[in-house]
Amino acid sequence: DVSCRRLGGGSVQAGASLRLSCVVSGRTIRTMFTTWFRQAPGKEREFVAAITRNGASIRYSDSVKGRFTISRDSAKNAVYLQMDSLKPEDSAAYYCALGSSVILSTLASASAYNYWGQGTVVTVSS
Repeated sequence: DVSCRRLGGGSVQAGASLRLSCVVSGRTIRTMFTTWFRQAPGKEREFVAAITRNGASIRYSDSVKGRFTISRDSAKNAVYLQMDSLKPEDSAAYYCALGSSVILSTLASASAYNYWGQGTVVTVSS
């Protein structure tokens, strides 16, 4: 089984920064797409950022580009999401996802991912 121990999250003011961490056990992240999604109450799960297999490429949603940075540490088998200049519309539960069969054309689709970590809630107040 794959588990993802998530760290970070919480409540902050607009403009602040947070860093989310996902420590993975059971799979080697460098062989998989590692991605962050988020889901606000009453809304569908939304793609945030992804690192492709072997770290060859990084993708961001337009809504977070320039403010969020995804990274990973293969030695620690962990994935991170640095979130800067947070806005109230960034408030959501954030999920780390791993996919062994994801391709570039499907990386933004939640259904393409095999494994999910528990969500961590981020609340940004104005």
